[in-house]
Amino acid sequence: MPESPRRPLDRFPRRELLAGAAALAGLTTVGLLPGTASAAGQRPGAARGPAPTPGDTAVTTRVSARRALRHLRVLSDDIGWRVTGTRREHRAAHYIAGTLRDLGYTVELQPFSVPDKKLAELRAGGEHWQSAAATLGAAGRAKGRVTDLGEATEVTADLTGRIALFTRVPGKEQAQAQAAAAKGARAVLIVNVRSTTYPERKAATFFPALEAPVQVPVLGLAEHHGELIREGVRALSLEVTAHTGLTSHNVIAERRATRPNPGGRAVIVGAHYDSVPGSPGGNDDGSGTALCLELARATRRLPTQQDLRFCLWGAEELGLVGARHYVKGLDDAAAARITGCFQNDMVATSHPAADTYWLLSVDGKPNTTTTAIAGAAERLGYTGRTKGPAARGSSDHEAFHERGIAAGNFSWRGEAPSQLEPVYHTPEDTVEGNISLERLQISLELIGCAAYDVALNG
Repeated sequence: MPESPRRPLDRFPRRELLAGAAALAGLTTVGLLPGTASAAGQRPGAARGPAPTPGDTAVTTRVSARRALRHLRVLSDDIGWRVTGTRREHRAAHYIAGTLRDLGYTVELQPFSVPDKKLAELRAGGEHWQSAAATLGAAGRAKGRVTDLGEATEVTADLTGRIALFTRVPGKEQAQAQAAAAKGARAVLIVNVRSTTYPERKAATFFPALEAPVQVPVLGLAEHHGELIREGVRALSLEVTAHTGLTSHNVIAERRATRPNPGGRAVIVGAHYDSVPGSPGGNDDGSGTALCLELARATRRLPTQQDLRFCLWGAEELGLVGARHYVKGLDDAAAARITGCFQNDMVATSHPAADTYWLLSVDGKPNTTTTAIAGAAERLGYTGRTKGPAARGSSDHEAFHERGIAAGNFSWRGEAPSQLEPVYHTPEDTVEGNISLERLQISLELIGCAAYDVALNG
């Protein structure tokens, strides 16, 4: 957290601090919640039995994937799309901030401006979807029967009162939209297609890049929504809204060290809570956000040599905007006091092939965070599940690396760091369809034990 008066420990009553200290002295009587593995036995998904430190045991007997899942359901199921700067993203920020305040943390909502955008909501039968919309398309409402024109870029049929549905022809979106509008279409839906780089990934919603204004709404649909429409939706309604003057927020929560910390050092555990348009962001990155909230609860009474800071970033999906805003606001002394940033982006996918827990640093070199995770994996018996460090940016750890702060991103992926689940960034990134409790539990234990080890031992 940027320079702020050091908070006294009276927010954490003495009996709570003593309870935390007792966790390191003897943990055999700690009750385990459903979804929490015993510290004494082999961990779910581990290759061998553990050899935990007392600090590891203090964490592993407290963290529960099932408890974290409650937060994830609020974020992904109840709030849903958390597009940067929108009302739903604000709801998520306030939910996160309220949860952390209730746990006794000092919480700051750090605002910053983000670009305007147009978004659409569609209704068909009992379904309710979101998609991106073209900036140069119209805002407003439209309703009508659907005419499927496939990959056409020219239209001869009369579309008066109809909604035109196209398959995207990259680079021809302007021709498709203009052709449909000229024939009387009330709106244009362009269904995205898969990239040639990652053909295994389903196509997400997109902002159609028009070269000139079109006088009707123009939407860029996800592949999944296109499939649903083509399976039998005959008519639908939609509304495009121009979102302007937008603000996003970072949620920064801190508890001070319980032991002398004259250097004011701090360990950061982070995730981003926004999602791309059209996606409820179950794994990306509701899972990382839920992990942070559960670890904040589990570690709030444990003794530490360093401050613990939980940072939930806004606007990651726009290009790490929130994390870079935070890092830019640190003076050199404040930046130097951060021991490491443990970033958690996509930590619970159920995709079978994404069975490797990757340790990712921007330059591929080990640092405080990746070394701590490797050590925790060794102690807990998870070494067969982890790989790295490997070189990979593209998440909020990159902002810290650029400032010379040790940082890593930790994530379930395939045999290579680029191999993500097929529903990445799509409407199908849901709790029911893309979350593994076992992988979420492993992530909680690895991040919790590693970050706590650094915070406890310096």
